[in-house]
Amino acid sequence: MDKRQKLFEKRRQRVRIKLRAISSKDRPRLSVHRTGQHIYAQLIDDTKGATLASASSIDTELKGSLKSGSNVEAAAKVGELIAKRATDAGIKEVVFDRGGFIYHGRVKALAEAAREGGLSF
Repeated sequence: MDKRQKLFEKRRQRVRIKLRAISSKDRPRLSVHRTGQHIYAQLIDDTKGATLASASSIDTELKGSLKSGSNVEAAAKVGELIAKRATDAGIKEVVFDRGGFIYHGRVKALAEAAREGGLSF
């Protein structure tokens, strides 16, 4: 691993430890992952180890309406979609897991769109 990967893993572990400390057992985790091409979001129940809902910039619902999967607009659309799928599943409160990514740009856009869509965190 190079230095960037080590720092990313360190940030990711730090975030995950803080989430375990503040999260309760009844709130699933909204996990965000971004790549150079796309952005992904999942609602994960850590007690069962199961994914409750997911959305990404490569979903068939969004793929036609997006110019690119790697911009702030795409992240906002993914945030709206994950909020819609979460409310359909009966989930209103989540814990936001940004992973090792900085809360800025696409990650922030996804989080704000999810909040506007009805999720609280």
